Amino acid sequence: MPIATIHILEGRDKETKHNLIKNVSDAVIDTLKCPPESVRVILQEMNHDHYGVGGLPVIEYRLQKGKENPDNKKKLPEK
Repeated sequence: MPIATIHILEGRDKETKHNLIKNVSDAVIDTLKCPPESVRVILQEMNHDHYGVGGLPVIEYRLQKGKENPDNKKKLPEK
């Protein structure tokens, strides 16, 4: 039974997560030639405070780089 675990930052809508589950499942089924009912996909959503890049919390990293939040196209939370 193949299990795909994907860590993502929280904030994506339900439809996006459902599409991710479907697309990952399809890729596993196609690659491993296994039955769909044997595939498991686990999404683990992380709080932005629980993820860092380059020694900084991801929000501070993005602010430093002048990036808006590319994960969900929403405005970054206030500090």
